[in-house]
Amino acid sequence: MRDAASPIERVEQLYLDLVAHYAGGEQREARAAVKLLTVALARLAEHRPNDWERLVGEYVEIVRDQPGELERILDGGRSRKSM
Repeated sequence: MRDAASPIERVEQLYLDLVAHYAGGEQREARAAVKLLTVALARLAEHRPNDWERLVGEYVEIVRDQPGELERILDGGRSRKSM
């Protein structure tokens, strides 16, 4: 039996859907990522108006300086399949 998709997996699927939506467009992967980032930034600004930039900066530093840590964070958000 398979566990329900985790939020990370649903976001990853949405990213793939957006990439497919841009089909033959230039930089479709980047455009899909920017759409997700735009929505995320809007929500951060809405719900964390005073410190959203600091929080985003922390994640940007992880992406830039510690790619293995980013992968660990993403892996931790994925559901585990049961047999």
